[in-house]
Parts: sequence; structure tokens; C-alpha cells
Amino acid sequence: MDDRIETALGRAFPGRDVDSVAPAGISWNEKNTTVRVEFADGEVVYLKVAHDHGVRIARESAVVAYVGAHTDVPVPTILSSEADAPVPYLATAPVTGQILVEPWGNATESARESLASETGAALARVHALRFDDHGLITGGDASQLELETGSWTDVLVETIDHTRALATTDRFDHYFDEVVAAVEENRRLLDDAPAALVHGDLAQPNCFRVGDRIGFLDWEIAHVGDPVRDLYRAKKQQFNVFRTDPPERGVEALFEGYRSVAGGLPEGYADRRPIYEAVWFLIVPGFFDKFVEDYDEDPEELAAWMADEMSRLLDRITS
Repeated sequence: MDDRIETALGRAFPGRDVDSVAPAGISWNEKNTTVRVEFADGEVVYLKVAHDHGVRIARESAVVAYVGAHTDVPVPTILSSEADAPVPYLATAPVTGQILVEPWGNATESARESLASETGAALARVHALRFDDHGLITGGDASQLELETGSWTDVLVETIDHTRALATTDRFDHYFDEVVAAVEENRRLLDDAPAALVHGDLAQPNCFRVGDRIGFLDWEIAHVGDPVRDLYRAKKQQFNVFRTDPPERGVEALFEGYRSVAGGLPEGYADRRPIYEAVWFLIVPGFFDKFVEDYDEDPEELAAWMADEMSRLLDRITS
């Protein structure tokens, strides 16, 4: 067992005998490790440990408690959490229901559209939590989130820097600079965006279904930002397509579910979406080696396509 996992387990569950520790799933985030722990008595828990500092642990613990108290969106049950421990950790119980990738995998097209609609509705319920200012979440509890406030432009740049810090290659680091410059040039448009609680990483492995409701896991990059960006990211991540567009009917189902709760798409969706398209695309240069490996791409062909696509997206913002 990894020393950090062993240290965190000893603090969270002193005296418990561990039967097995296994990876909880695939992750490109090398600043954390999340494992599935089964104790000798048969109880199962999930343990996330941070490899640097405890800010993300403090954020996730606070947001899970806050969302659980202020919405009916299902969230994990926190068993123990210490953001300021020598090894910062978060321990949660297994969620009820199914991780979304499970019902999605064998579903018919109409069933997938139903799941997408439920996901859109759940996201709208999260976005209904509004704040006076944009900001990065540094802690808090079920009653109040603690924010490091700033303009949305500045907060957005901070989240881009977070992606850059997680990147597994710096070969194409200049793209981050170009997108940041385009973001800052659109400060007036961006800073008028609503300030809502946003999840930030709605890939299907971070969603689970309980009855007819969708809940969300892995809130560590949640922040108070523009719901347009979160909905656009959800559109891309839910359908997990690469170099092709998501299915139109599936996207419309996601949006219709959102509208059923929010009454419409977030204000300014069409105006600010082009900016978030370029911001989202930074995952390709940032994790270029992962895309080459996972999608069995020719590196030079992928690099050429990426350059063309990034130029097109940046032109849409600046033209």
C-alpha cells in the first residue's frame, strides 16, 4: 500500500483492518490519488489523497456539504475529511445507484437522451445557487462557501492556469498563452456573466443515477463562475466525442433538461460560448500525449489538426 494512502487511512479509520486497496478508476489528474478501500469487515469506502496541498480537499468537502444542504441533487456522503492533515484526504461512502457510464453503455438512443435530459436538469439545479461575486472556493461548510473573489475574467484565467499545471506536456504551452490573451481581451463581455456555483468537470464517471435523478461526484475544481461555461463543458464531456461533434438529439435533450428547470439556457450562452470553446480545447495541447495514446492517433497528424482547430477557435473570438 502507498505510504500516503496508509497514512490517510490511519487518520480517517484508526484501528481498522484493510482487506484490499485498488484504483478507483482512470484519471489524468496526477495531483491526486483516489482508491477503493475494502476493510476486513466488508465495508467499502473511497479515499482521495492530495499529493501537494489540501485546498482541493477543503473545496470538495465544503461544496459537497453545501450542495447537499441547498439542493436535491444527490452528492456523496462524506465519512471523514482533513484538508490540513500531513496527507490531506477525503473519504466518502459508495454512492447508491449507478455511475452514469454503466446505464449509458447498453442504453438505446432514446434512453441515452433521457439520461442526458436528467443530467441537464441536475446541472440547472446546481446553477440555481447564485452568489454576489465570482470566485475560487477555498473552504466553507453546508451553510456558506468561502470565496477568494475576483472578476470572472480573472477567475477564468486562474482555472486555465489550473489546467496548465495539470498538463502532462508543455510542448504546446504557447496555446495557453494565446487563449489567456483572448480571454483578457473579452473582459467586458465575460465580467457581465452570472455568478453561479459550477461543477467544472461533468464527465460521465463523475455522474451517478439514483432513481430518476442524476447526482455528481468529484467537486474538487468547483467554483463560482459562468454557467454558460459549465453547460458547454457538460455538452462536450457527457458525450465523450473527439474530433467529431456530439449527437444533435443528445445535446438537445441535455439542453431541454436544463431548460425544464432553469426556464432557458444561461443568459448570454450564444455570445460567450465561442470563448469557452477555445478554453475547453486546451485539454488537447495540454494532454497531447494522452490523446495520442488513448485514441491511437498519429502524433504529427494530431498536431496539425490541433493547430488548425486552435486557429479557427481563436479567430472566432477575435474576429
